[in-house]
Amino acid sequence: MQTIILATRRSPLALWQSQHVADLLSESAQIRLLPLTTRGDQWLDRSLAEVGGKGLFLKELEQAMLDGQADIAVHSMKDIPAEMDRRLCIGAILPRATPWDAWVSQRFSSPADLPRGAIVGTSSPRRQLQLKQQRPDIKILPVRGNVQTRLKKLDEGQCDGLLLACAGLERLNLADRITQVLRLPEWLPAAAQGVIAVQCRCDDHDTLALLKSLHSASTAELISAERLVAAHLGADCHAALAVYAERQDTELTLHGLYGPDPADYADSAPPMVRHQLRGPISSGGNLSLQLAAHLQQSLTEILDGPA
Repeated sequence: MQTIILATRRSPLALWQSQHVADLLSESAQIRLLPLTTRGDQWLDRSLAEVGGKGLFLKELEQAMLDGQADIAVHSMKDIPAEMDRRLCIGAILPRATPWDAWVSQRFSSPADLPRGAIVGTSSPRRQLQLKQQRPDIKILPVRGNVQTRLKKLDEGQCDGLLLACAGLERLNLADRITQVLRLPEWLPAAAQGVIAVQCRCDDHDTLALLKSLHSASTAELISAERLVAAHLGADCHAALAVYAERQDTELTLHGLYGPDPADYADSAPPMVRHQLRGPISSGGNLSLQLAAHLQQSLTEILDGPA
């Protein structure tokens, strides 16, 4: 039986995701976890934009594969940049879990119920943008670290509520902490939110063959359209971008929302543009390009003002 070394971050959620993949592969291979600490996990006192972006959660795991210390690595798909080392590839995309964000609060049933000037914990520009559209008076508490660390800040009274991913809470058996699910039509998630991906070396054909059994083509088709929008816009950790694709029979509906860094609008609602397109699922790439172009042009017109 093939032995697979699986590189993983040490956070409880990352370990859950990695063990989930290990369990799925257990009948076909012997899996051994290799827990590693990434720079993204170490530099918690600064925003991701300041220290190099979401890719910091991948570097050490990717290097372990390139050095031959590991065969695969498990990531949250939304943390994987549009461009990765050409020696590596995505061997499997698992079926998507809940894609939506969660409002978590002990006292307030929704962001709308917060008192004026309340404090909400999130480091995501996308979540900040959508929150500030509804409540420009809200103060933001930047929070990073694992899910339990963020919940502790709420429980200690450092903030009045948190914005987190439903999937992470559900995977950690913390779904009872979800006060309200934030979903369409009002709220959009990050591209590929709720999706687990398995990365490996492109030339490791045995491992690629093994991972085929985990791959969800239907999920991959949808999140490919979402990630293409982000790639076309060159979205980084400063940008506030939300994208969600849904399929109805052979039709694809692509929802997008885009805005500047909300940190530049501390006491007001940041400008935001929103649009959706629908077309054949086979034209997902073209729809992504059209949506990205529309969002970019619309936001530019708002920021630059009338000619």
